[in-house]
Amino acid sequence: MTAVKKLGLPLGILLILAWCLLPVVWIISLSLKSEESITAGNPGFLPAEGTFVGWENYEKVLTDPLYDYFPRAILNSIGISLIATLLSVIVATLAAYAIARLEFRGKRLVLSISLAIAMFPVVSLVGPLFDMWRAFGIYDTWPGLIIPYMSFTLPLAIWTLSAFFREIPWELEQAAQVDGATSWQAFRKVIVPLAAPGVFTAAILTFFFAWNDFVFGISLTSTEAARPIPASLAFFVGSDPFNRPASLLAAAAVLATIPIIVIVLIFQRKIVAGLTSGAVKG
Repeated sequence: MTAVKKLGLPLGILLILAWCLLPVVWIISLSLKSEESITAGNPGFLPAEGTFVGWENYEKVLTDPLYDYFPRAILNSIGISLIATLLSVIVATLAAYAIARLEFRGKRLVLSISLAIAMFPVVSLVGPLFDMWRAFGIYDTWPGLIIPYMSFTLPLAIWTLSAFFREIPWELEQAAQVDGATSWQAFRKVIVPLAAPGVFTAAILTFFFAWNDFVFGISLTSTEAARPIPASLAFFVGSDPFNRPASLLAAAAVLATIPIIVIVLIFQRKIVAGLTSGAVKG
């Protein structure tokens, strides 16, 4: 019985890892095969003999003039995601602080509406936004994507941060003001550092939403001027329009995933600390 218990935990972890990582490993396997082998039907998990092309597909995606819109899509995703994250975190921090510290009528209603907006189906807003953005002249531009990204990430960030601010002792801010700090200095030098795990969690959630969005990216852009990575993958076609370049598409998908993996690996501890702290305090 003890041996079963000892083997149960690692076996369960291995099963979960295999379930979660199998699609990722499969895409990586596709990205290392030649296009001809996939077109001819190569069902093997590993590249068959003579079909392994190494980094050739990755180089082609980044340097071939036929796919010159993909590097531009990478820049669009990085810029749009970072700007949306920065603006959302700044606005959400100030709004959450006000909700946590100030007493006013309808505070619970504001939080409830914020949560409802965060859960609103994205696809239902595509039609109205398409007409509005064309009328305002921001269709197919960075602001045309940043604004809807902020609309959906701000409520969730406010909800998350307000839980952190409520747990910070009010006396610390008062003590700083007694020592001569202004309200803004007490907020910036005392409150914000204490809420750093929550701010970081909100920033990560916002960045992931903006980076992974497909619906807004495919609906509110028409050229490579603002089209992000997920939308650009839908336009991946090769010389033959009837056979999509599966290996090149897999290589592009892997490249689109790398920034997220790097961020998670670098900030793994802070992400876990922020999510678990928010879960306990919320």
